[in-house]
Amino acid sequence: MTRYLAKRIGQAVLVLWATFTLSFILLQVLPGDAILIKFQNPDMGLSPAQIADMRAAYGANVSLWQQYLHALGNVLRGDLGYSIQAGVPVTRLLATNLPATLQLAVLGFSLALILALAIAFLSNLSGFGGLRSALQSLPSLFVSVPTFWLGIVLIQVFSFQLKLIPVINPGEWEGLILPIVTLAVPISAPLAQILIRSIDQVQTQPFVAVARAKGASRSGVLWRHVARNAMLPALTIAGILFGELIAGALITETVFGRSGLGQLTLQAVLNQDVAVLQAIVVISAAAFVTINLLVDLLFPLLDPRLKTQTGAAV
Repeated sequence: MTRYLAKRIGQAVLVLWATFTLSFILLQVLPGDAILIKFQNPDMGLSPAQIADMRAAYGANVSLWQQYLHALGNVLRGDLGYSIQAGVPVTRLLATNLPATLQLAVLGFSLALILALAIAFLSNLSGFGGLRSALQSLPSLFVSVPTFWLGIVLIQVFSFQLKLIPVINPGEWEGLILPIVTLAVPISAPLAQILIRSIDQVQTQPFVAVARAKGASRSGVLWRHVARNAMLPALTIAGILFGELIAGALITETVFGRSGLGQLTLQAVLNQDVAVLQAIVVISAAAFVTINLLVDLLFPLLDPRLKTQTGAAV
């Protein structure tokens, strides 16, 4: 198990290094210069010599290879650089904006999980064929809805038409309702689809027939015997969906004008603030890798057979 854990951590480090390297190259080849965008403004009154000094201060006057090594060394020390536009360390910007995005992501994923479980289990408990078909068709409908479009529709319906939830100067929790729903609906769709398929497959296993033959009710078999086995594939897709969850949170924050990494990313893109964009990419990749590593470690706890296979493999 120790060797397996070391191998997975090594793979995670390799993924993070590749993410950092590719994002650095792509951001550097983009046209434009964040330093010139800010300091060539005539209102600042800086001379060409002063602008050249600013480029030297930010390390923009050295070769690309030297910039890469310098940036990589800083990241390894926990230094994500300075924002050219804000003039403050990137870590300070992340500390200010990251909590709001994490709050939205956690609440959105929790609601998505509740929706997925409700759709999957109700579709199996229902005794009406029409209702079962309708419930099973919901994931396909949810997954086809773009996040930005859903957010706009919810604002139009619940804020402007029904006037139930304000989007202008809302309360702390009122302002979270529509963004959470916007984020949760598309994420719940693939989770529900996997759960429905897994439940159908598990219900064909012999132990389910044995439990029913002993007199267990359909709902009892579903919750006590089927659910745990059906959750394993859903756990896998949940880890993969975390990347989509982060992307959805950024889009949702932009649609609803919420502070967080979404607004920070938008401003960084407009100003070509490479250090901020690089940090957001690395943080997102680190979160994605960590969640998937935790999912891999949870598998043997949920299914002892995987623990035996893992021990044999290493």
